[in-house]
Amino acid sequence: MSLRARWRAFADGLEEFYAGPYRRTMRRAQREEDDLFLTVVLAEALGVPDPAAYQSVELLPAVYAEFHDWHRRIGLDRSPLEHIGCC
Repeated sequence: MSLRARWRAFADGLEEFYAGPYRRTMRRAQREEDDLFLTVVLAEALGVPDPAAYQSVELLPAVYAEFHDWHRRIGLDRSPLEHIGCC
């Protein structure tokens, strides 16, 4: 086993030791941040007045792919928007 391979294995072990316990917490924080982003982008469509609606409407095509998972995660069985039929 070469020195480079041993160093890589050592670095991988250190990363797992330090980052491993926090991986689930970081994934949950990322998911909550993504949910907040989707809520902000879809606020106008959900009936919440949005002062930045002009800028956020450009992001709608980017969030359509994640919309189904989002509304299921927040507890809605069907899509809350009439113009987005994903179920």
